[in-house]
Amino acid sequence: MGARSSFAHSARRALVSFMMVVLLSGAIYSGYLFFSTVKAVVANTSLPLIPILNDPNAIPGRAPAHELPDVVAKKEPVNVLLLGIDQREGEAGPWRSDTMMLFSIDPSTNKASLLSIPRDLWVKIPGYGENRINAAHSLGDFYHYPGGGPALAKLTVQEALGVPVHYFMRINFTGFEKMVDAIGGITIDVPRHIYDSAYPDNNYGTYTVEFQPGIQQLDGKRALEYARTRHDSNDFNRMERQQQVIMAIRDKVLSLNIPLSSIPGLVKLAGDSIVTDLNLREMIALAEMARSLSKDNLRTAQIDETMTRSVTTQTGAMVQQADWDKVYALVTELFPNSTPLDSTPDPTRSQIAAEAARIELRNGSGVDALGEAQTLALRERGFNVIRYDTVSDFDQPQTTIVVYNDKPYTLEFLVQEYGVFPENVRTFAGETSDVDLILILGADSVANGN
Repeated sequence: MGARSSFAHSARRALVSFMMVVLLSGAIYSGYLFFSTVKAVVANTSLPLIPILNDPNAIPGRAPAHELPDVVAKKEPVNVLLLGIDQREGEAGPWRSDTMMLFSIDPSTNKASLLSIPRDLWVKIPGYGENRINAAHSLGDFYHYPGGGPALAKLTVQEALGVPVHYFMRINFTGFEKMVDAIGGITIDVPRHIYDSAYPDNNYGTYTVEFQPGIQQLDGKRALEYARTRHDSNDFNRMERQQQVIMAIRDKVLSLNIPLSSIPGLVKLAGDSIVTDLNLREMIALAEMARSLSKDNLRTAQIDETMTRSVTTQTGAMVQQADWDKVYALVTELFPNSTPLDSTPDPTRSQIAAEAARIELRNGSGVDALGEAQTLALRERGFNVIRYDTVSDFDQPQTTIVVYNDKPYTLEFLVQEYGVFPENVRTFAGETSDVDLILILGADSVANGN
């Protein structure tokens, strides 16, 4: 009886460990949460007791399995991109990433870093021109980039920051709310009064969100509101709150005595909401790396207002333009042992140039100066805009592209640069025209990217 009881106790601890790895690895704010919590939970657990450790199908919703990479096997620094997407229940996508953090753990120094990346950071998305960094995920999904949105988001962050991004973990809003509720909510000390009269709801409307200063008990919905709201302040304050939520979730999870009976439901809950290219074996390897990681050995930082400035793009979008010297200095400090990457030319840019597409631009946006401004902007970037004009209907709601001759790379760039919906790309192959493409600016181009 004693042996059976001991085995049951060990099995329970192993299953709790497994559940924690699966549940916490995909949390929207899970950088420090995942590794430090796994360390605390599995420190005295016999991992071989986990029955599905080598099952590649153990985690519902995960990306295709792959071999254990050298970066883990060799105990080198590992960088994981954490993504929270703005997926609403019943929505088909594609989705932008509402939250982006880069987590790194270095087993040679037993130190870790967590960098918050502003979603409005203006960067080059490889193959898709310049845009907000949070657009990379939706572009990857929309254009069926190999590996989808997460893969293009990884590549974009890697190219922008100059350090490798080995893995990603992604969760949606619904999954985050359910997980916070599953652990009984979290405790947050709100530093100041927060009032947001335009918090987005699930039906593309808004409602009012308010938090009083002081200690608050938050359920999943309120925790998400606290982490996401920004209209009362800015995106940099928002990133500070997200990192505060990390610690609150961690503290709550470590205080729990999770019953064995709840494990299957929690694992299923996590699996329905999480996508990652980490398999379970890799998660355990990373947890082993984190065994000696203490809270004092984690550094959190942001690409904040001291490293960026607010600018308005040619199309009227408000974005954050980085002072890259300052950003790279921070990245070097946070990720000192990550192998720096050489910048590589965008292959699509040369393909666009080779097409030498003849473009006509027509302004139907309702803004007089936009046609000339966009013509000049495209010409400065090497596009052959042979003429521009104003359409007779000067108040078209949506931007349209008319295609006469096949110029796929130029078309792809214009579609993404101006946010053109697929149904607004109209092809007239075989018809005679002195241009290959006509770009007709609509009112949506004034706030392109919002």
